Amino acid sequence: MSDIALPLSRREAAELFALPRDATECRIVVAMSGGVDSSVVAALATASGAEVIGITLQLYDYGAATGRKGACCAGDDIADARRVAARLGIAH
Repeated sequence: MSDIALPLSRREAAELFALPRDATECRIVVAMSGGVDSSVVAALATASGAEVIGITLQLYDYGAATGRKGACCAGDDIADARRVAARLGIAH
């Protein structure tokens, strides 16, 4: 697991996801936007002991979005999600 400390035990984190079997036998896929909410969910999923995979969907024209200041999802969000996944030690 990562160096990020959460105030939950592994059992408590696993209970949040209502997994059908032991967390170590499960895979959780988290849609990661690069924001706080999805990053916390990814951290909680990781704390559960399950295999966690983060995914980010690029649903826009990257070239057009990067040229606009303050544009939603202007490429930085994907990099943020990738950094969070790396910090948590999960695939992205």
